[in-house]
Amino acid sequence: MVNISDAEWKVMNVLWESSPRTITELTKILSETEGWSKHSIITFLKRLDAKGAVYYEEGERAKQYYAKIPQNEATLEETKNFLNKAFKGKIGLMINTLVKEEELTEQDLDELYEILEKERKNR
Repeated sequence: MVNISDAEWKVMNVLWESSPRTITELTKILSETEGWSKHSIITFLKRLDAKGAVYYEEGERAKQYYAKIPQNEATLEETKNFLNKAFKGKIGLMINTLVKEEELTEQDLDELYEILEKERKNR
């Protein structure tokens, strides 16, 4: 899978939200939210293209950029990488750490419980 940097994730999120996007459109959005210049965005797009994460088609007046990899696949891969790096691949260790450090709210715990119960019933 593709290794996407934090800055590249921001570009990908805009493309996943709505594609295609031109460099002008991306610049308008990302200069407001991130303060990035057109040149920075072009650099990120070139890197993402080289990694196979985006592609473009020649438009009537400008290149039209699309996300090439689905968001759910990229998110799952990033989650697995984080889990392996920080918690040796053990989701129980991660949840235990969050619970002990009181990082999970009652609402978070209820939601997690519902997710697990639903999955248990589906198996």
